[in-house]
Amino acid sequence: MKNDCIFCAIAAGEIPSFKVYEDDLVLAYLDINPFTKGHTLVIPKAHSAGLLDTGDDVLAAVVARVKKVAAHLKAALPCDGFNILQNNGEAAGQTVKHIHFHIIPRYAGEPLTFESKPGDMAELAALADRISG
Repeated sequence: MKNDCIFCAIAAGEIPSFKVYEDDLVLAYLDINPFTKGHTLVIPKAHSAGLLDTGDDVLAAVVARVKKVAAHLKAALPCDGFNILQNNGEAAGQTVKHIHFHIIPRYAGEPLTFESKPGDMAELAALADRISG
């Protein structure tokens, strides 16, 4: 892996991911340790550590894609709602020092939790195909 940052390596294609959206600035892919079915990460391809290190133009572009991907997830899954989560710093739960937004689909009747669990890779691949298609 050429990149020290795992998200930069994913964006560069050095590490495989379950892509659901990609353009020249942004990548969105399923989290392999999801909180819920369809849990998606949205990252800028260019590295910056967190919200305060990211240029306003990049933030505007990423948030516009977060909105687009969230709308697509809501229709494609379908889900009843979603959370948008963005952590800054270790104390706030940021484990990868590359700004990213979580889109966490929510389903009626399921408890509101932020607990991850290992995803089934075959199920994630099938879900990514369904969502991105």
